[in-house]
Amino acid sequence: MAFYAREAETYSQWSKDHRNPRLETFLSKLSPGARVLELGCGSGRDSATMLAHGFDVVATDASPEMAAQASRHLGRAVAVLPAGELSALAEFDAIWANACLLHIPMQELVDVIARINAALKPQGCFYASYKGGEGKGRDRFGRYYNYPSIAVLEQLYQTLPWTSLKISQDIGGGYDGEKTTWLHVTAVGC
Repeated sequence: MAFYAREAETYSQWSKDHRNPRLETFLSKLSPGARVLELGCGSGRDSATMLAHGFDVVATDASPEMAAQASRHLGRAVAVLPAGELSALAEFDAIWANACLLHIPMQELVDVIARINAALKPQGCFYASYKGGEGKGRDRFGRYYNYPSIAVLEQLYQTLPWTSLKISQDIGGGYDGEKTTWLHVTAVGC
């Protein structure tokens, strides 16, 4: 969190121009006007795309400084909401958590995923991405990552009821400029 407090403006400028091709695929599965919660919205880039497509978006970030940056970018209030404090029940048609749950310690991630599952309406769609690896660590900026493997994510997600669960992997990058293994989780609630 200290990184995002210190680097909010710089990080926001960098991230707002990077497009996520998985977002369009995610949105194509939703009904027009669907209510979408974005956890860890960062600069607000993905929320802006969802709003432009006509979705009812609730943008949030755990960092007050990043929420302020996103508020300026979106021209609307962005709530400060750490994922571990999510308390909604069957409120959202979809939840988008791109590159944010990867900062949550594994022992806390089970509870966060359960909260997300509970916040989804029946058949609600959920997406999250993680930097893959073999256990926790920090990057060169000091940011904490849980670095799970596919097997660890499968075990964690399968503790909850999902209609479907898919985990895929690809190679990409990030703010640190390093080649990164990314794990992508898409789940549909019961």
